[in-house]
Amino acid sequence: MSEHKRGQFSGSLGYVLAAAGSAVGLGNIWRFPYLAAKFGGGIFLLVYIILVATFGYAMIVTETALGRKTGKSPVGAFRFFGNRTWMKTGGWLNAIIPMLILPYYSVIGGWVVRYLFEYIRGNAALLAQDAYFSSFIADSVASETCFLIFIAATFIVVFAGVKNGIENASKVLMPLLVLLALITAIYSVTRPGAIEGVKYFLVPHFSQLSIRTLVEAMGQMFYSLSLAMGILYTYGSYLKKDIDITTSTKRLELFDTAIAILAGLMIIPAVFAFSGGDESILQSGPSLMFVIIPKVFESMGMGGFIGTAFFLMVLFAALTSTISLLETSISTITDEIGISRRAALLVMLALTAVLGTLSALGYGVWSNVLLFGMQFLDFFDFLTNSLMMPIAALFTCFLIYRIAGTESVIEEVEISSTFKRRRMYEVMIKYICPVFLLIIFINSLMNILA
Repeated sequence: MSEHKRGQFSGSLGYVLAAAGSAVGLGNIWRFPYLAAKFGGGIFLLVYIILVATFGYAMIVTETALGRKTGKSPVGAFRFFGNRTWMKTGGWLNAIIPMLILPYYSVIGGWVVRYLFEYIRGNAALLAQDAYFSSFIADSVASETCFLIFIAATFIVVFAGVKNGIENASKVLMPLLVLLALITAIYSVTRPGAIEGVKYFLVPHFSQLSIRTLVEAMGQMFYSLSLAMGILYTYGSYLKKDIDITTSTKRLELFDTAIAILAGLMIIPAVFAFSGGDESILQSGPSLMFVIIPKVFESMGMGGFIGTAFFLMVLFAALTSTISLLETSISTITDEIGISRRAALLVMLALTAVLGTLSALGYGVWSNVLLFGMQFLDFFDFLTNSLMMPIAALFTCFLIYRIAGTESVIEEVEISSTFKRRRMYEVMIKYICPVFLLIIFINSLMNILA
C-alpha cells in the first residue's frame, strides 16, 4: 500500500464550515420541517435541541477525535486499535455507507437543479402544477441529465482537494446558504396568516410530548449531523493537532440547529398560511419540497423570485453534503487501496454513475423493477439510513467501550481543548448512545414492516 500526502484544513473555521456543510443538507430543508409539524411542533424542536447537545455531541466528538488521533478514514481508524474481524466490519461499514448514499442523493440533487433552472426561466406556474414532478421524474432522459450535471459539479469541487476545493467551496456556499435561508424565512413568516405557523413551530406544548416524538427527533438528529457516515472520521483526520475539537463541535451543533430552525421558519409558516393551518399538508414527506412548496410560493405572489432563492439554497445544501460524501469515499479508497487521489475519483465517478443511474431511471424506464417492493432510490435510502447507519454507529460505541476506551478520545480532545462536558460524554458514549441507537434501529424496522 503506497503512502500519499494527506490534505489538511487550514484551521477550525474551514473544518466547521465543511463539517456543517456535510450536516446541512436536504434532511434539514424538508425532512426536519415535516417531522416537526407531524410530531408536536415546538416540543419536537425542544427535544431535538436537547438531543443534539447530548447524544449528538458525544458522537461528533468521538468520530472526530478518532479520525484525528489515527490520521485515517474509518477503516484505518478502526484498524488502528486492532485487526479483529468485527473491527474490520465496523470500519468498512462506516466507509461503505457514503459510497451508497452519494449516488441516490445526487439524483435528488439533480431534481433540485431542474427546479432551479425552471424558476430562473420564469416557469413558476408550471412547477406548481399537480403532475409536474411525477412527469419529470418519469422522463428518464431529463432525470438522468440533471443527475449528471449535479455529480459533475460535486466531482469538480472534490478534484481540487481538501483546502482548495472543499474548504474554499464551503467558505462560499455556507454563508450564501445562510443568507438565502434568512431571506426565504423572513419572506415566509411575514405572509398573512403565517404567525400561527410560527407559534406552532417555536412554542412547545408539553401535552404533545410522546415516545414517538422522542424517537423521531432522535432519528432526525442522528441523520442530520452526518453521524455514522465516515465523514467525521475523515474530516477529523484532516484536523491539525492545535484545533479545539470541543469548540468546533459546539459550533457545528449551533450551525446545524440554526439551519434546521430556519428551515422550519421557511416552510411551516408558509404552508400554514397557504393551507389555513392544515398540518396534514406539511406531513407529505418528500413531495413537500417538490410538489407543495412550489404551490405555496405561487400562491404568495413573487413565486419566481422566492422560488429561485429557495431552490438555490437547497442546491447549495445538497452540494455541500455530496461533497463530503464523495471526499469520505475518496479518502477510504486512497487509504486502503493505495491508489492516487485522481484514480480514486475515477473509481467513485464510475460507481456513482452506475448506481445513480439506477435511481434516476427507477421512476422512468425501470419503474417496474423493484427491490423488496421499493424503487431503487427508496431501497438505497432504506438500506443506508434505516439499517446500516445505526449499526455502524453501534460499532463505534462498541469500539470505545471494549477496545479504545473513553480515555483515548479524552486524551486526544484535551491536546487542544478544555473538555468541560467530559463526564457527560463518558456516560453518553458508554451507556446512553448505544440504547438510543438500538431504539432508532428497531423503530426503523417497525416503520417498514408495519
